[in-house]
Amino acid sequence: MFLCSHVIHMISLETLKKVFRKYEMKISPSQIREAENKAAKTNKTLEEVLYSEGLAEEGDLYQKIADFLGVPFINLKGREIKKEVLALIPGPVAGTHQVVAFDKTPSEIKLAMTDPTDIQTIEFLRRKTGLEPKIYITPPSDLKEALRRYHSELEGEQLRIIQESGDQSVGADLKKAAETISVINVVTSILENGVFESASDIHIEPTEKEITVRYRIDGILKPIMTLPKSLQNGIIARIKILANVKLDEHMIPQDGRFKIQVSDEKVAFRVSFLPVYDGEKVVMRILHEGTKPLTLDGLGFLPKPKSIMENAIKKPHGMILVTGPTGSGKTTTLYSLLGMLNKPDVNISTVEDPIEYRMPGVNQSQVNPKVGFTFALGLRALLRQDPNIIMVGEIRDQETAEIAINAAMTGHLVLSTLHTNDAATTLPRLTDMGVPPFLIAYTANVIVAQRLVRRICTFCKKEYKLDNTAVSELAKVFSTDKLAVLFKTNMPADAKVPDDMTTYFQGEGCRRCGSTGYKGRQGIYEVLENTPEIIKLVNQRATAAEIYETARRQGMLTMLEDGLIKAKMGVTTISEILRVTKE
Repeated sequence: MFLCSHVIHMISLETLKKVFRKYEMKISPSQIREAENKAAKTNKTLEEVLYSEGLAEEGDLYQKIADFLGVPFINLKGREIKKEVLALIPGPVAGTHQVVAFDKTPSEIKLAMTDPTDIQTIEFLRRKTGLEPKIYITPPSDLKEALRRYHSELEGEQLRIIQESGDQSVGADLKKAAETISVINVVTSILENGVFESASDIHIEPTEKEITVRYRIDGILKPIMTLPKSLQNGIIARIKILANVKLDEHMIPQDGRFKIQVSDEKVAFRVSFLPVYDGEKVVMRILHEGTKPLTLDGLGFLPKPKSIMENAIKKPHGMILVTGPTGSGKTTTLYSLLGMLNKPDVNISTVEDPIEYRMPGVNQSQVNPKVGFTFALGLRALLRQDPNIIMVGEIRDQETAEIAINAAMTGHLVLSTLHTNDAATTLPRLTDMGVPPFLIAYTANVIVAQRLVRRICTFCKKEYKLDNTAVSELAKVFSTDKLAVLFKTNMPADAKVPDDMTTYFQGEGCRRCGSTGYKGRQGIYEVLENTPEIIKLVNQRATAAEIYETARRQGMLTMLEDGLIKAKMGVTTISEILRVTKE
């Protein structure tokens, strides 16, 4: 039923080496290196290779690890675990983070783990269960057996509920199906684990024979679990009840929203229902409403672009435009800028579609096309509300563009987004919308183009040298000499980076990052300042290419250059930069 991420390292290599030395296990450094290489080639854990080569025995090794770490050892093989204890931990959490509950008291929950140093998971389970965790270490094979038992218990429970509930087809009592304990628990588990795994979106996708659940984590969709087809209508109905949409409507798309309490945080979900061939697909965007806006440093602006942005937000009027495709972090950047501008002596008003985060002290309005409340109408209304700063969620048409630009001309600071691939294309794009060039030229303070790249996991990050093939590929983009100049002139003063132009960083893959080598995301930016030369070009209806060349001569960093600097700093990888900038 549940698909779990492959675990690259149960225990850190450093800890294993210390255990080998302390207990005088007869494993030489060369044997460890050979085992590491074999593990990488065969996609196995280091421990698995050690066992297969006869260099270690699992039970003995984990007893020694437990002794070394000062954590009690538990053998779960053949141990009876009560169903209600197993069920204390959601299936996806148990599988992904290699942890099972095997016993409990009124105040304590006993957890068996392969990595007792996973503080994040332990803290999550403390908050979720309300019990104090007592940690035991267990061999991976023991834990795997316990997880298999957990899955069979859950499947049995689901089958029982299905049999008791009868057929959950269209026309059956959907409300009754949605309120069964099994369905409620499954939906709760999907939602809570999505939050725990730092997913941005949850996809529930019906197929012919089953339901697939996927999470978008750091911009990449990952399969998490499959569920019986028999639960489909109950699960969809449960989410519809939460989202307050029509329960019996299956033929047209619907949108809704709801909030749940996850530990000590109120989390909002924006929900979209779409009829597909095998039922209804559900996509839920996870919105952490209590999240504080990021600073320019937190967003990942390098010194020179940061300085340009700081000057832009200090201006009392004009426009700041953020561009990029869907999912590139534009809204996060806008909210962060609003957070910096949000002071008691200014009136900030927004018109958005939808409102993703609530900001205290900011007057936020949501468009509603069904009743004629469009961006253009909302923006006109905002101008009668005596604003100092206006944020328009997106400029979609000529009318909205003209109102926004006129607002910027008449003493307002306007922030908005536009769908273009780079900064230079934005100015001709506004002209193509029918906005007079002179209005654009004198109102656009700065244009930011951005993408999101995955950050290297800090737990398994390591240096590596580019091989000859990679060096050749990089040389097609940037020569070594140009890279050296780029890094020297744009790197933050406190950045500590390898001097060698072929040395960069990557994540090996570990349990904390789901074996991907990445954890979290970071923006890469292209910041175009509207200089007198750029103003002249816009008035002359210059092409995007001409604007781009002028901006480059004036020192504008491209997204590729910004990304390569961050790759050198160890924030992300070269392959990740090339992935998001290849278009």
